[in-house]
Amino acid sequence: MKRMSGLRAAVVCAMGVWMCGAAFGQQAARRVAITFDDLPGTNSATMNAADIVAMNTELVGDLSAAKIPAIGFVNEQRLYHFGEVDERIHALDLWVDAGFDLGNHSFSHASLNHVPLADWELDVERGETVTRMLMDEHHKKLTYFRYPYLDMGPDLDTMRKAEEFLAERGYRIAPVTLDAWDWYFAQVYDDARSRKDTALEQRVVASWLDHSAAMFDYYEKKSRALFGHEPAEVLLAHDTWLEAEHLPDLIALLRKQGYTFISLDEALEDQAYALPDTYVSDVGLTSIDHWAVMRRQPEAAGVKPEIDEWVQEKYKALAATKTLP
Repeated sequence: MKRMSGLRAAVVCAMGVWMCGAAFGQQAARRVAITFDDLPGTNSATMNAADIVAMNTELVGDLSAAKIPAIGFVNEQRLYHFGEVDERIHALDLWVDAGFDLGNHSFSHASLNHVPLADWELDVERGETVTRMLMDEHHKKLTYFRYPYLDMGPDLDTMRKAEEFLAERGYRIAPVTLDAWDWYFAQVYDDARSRKDTALEQRVVASWLDHSAAMFDYYEKKSRALFGHEPAEVLLAHDTWLEAEHLPDLIALLRKQGYTFISLDEALEDQAYALPDTYVSDVGLTSIDHWAVMRRQPEAAGVKPEIDEWVQEKYKALAATKTLP
């Protein structure tokens, strides 16, 4: 009989114990932590400071009104626009003033899959200057880092060295388990909004919500197939007008799906996030996708829900005329 390697045995043992524990109990109530990337705005390069502040004011206001914990991940390069730095920093201050946390998303949104490790490490360090200052001013600790594009490195050695670097700087890695590509819809929404095409705006919102519901269902089923239950989820969202103006719709959808809202700290108490991860991918994937590959349960082609074709066509038309985030 062929013996398992130490690492493989550890993975099997950890997953087996966790699954057995879940199998003898009922599925816990669904829980989700909401996280936002690209502060002070995914499209901040083409926005003025007043609009950035207005967008973040609306987003933070909706989160506060709903009493939902959240964290925003910052790309500090987006702050440095001539004559607008103070106002753009104020957009970040809105989050911590309201009691929300900020995290580091690197300075320039650099992909670890496409830049040398040393350059990427410098980008991480540059990305914490203002964010750490704001967190310190509010007696908060800068704790979380999220990989841009969810790219964790081109090979296992680079991935492990990046993890060591982040740990040495006091960071925990912020994973993702629910991703409905809101940023993609947001580009089409912003274009419609800029042209005051309210009919198209509403059509985009409806398509985004339908796709989100399908993606949530997809990942919920995938989790149950892997583990026999659903872990606490971490939702990836982005700092855009789509989210700012329609966050209540997304919250309503999540509540309809049976979710209660928790902090990222609480979500990561779930044993799922202690599982080893040795999967290296050339594209950013969720933790659930990583766990599936490690358990040799990759999805069949055509299973994951597709974005509506008309949305894809409009996105591609925009991408053909300008650089999109």
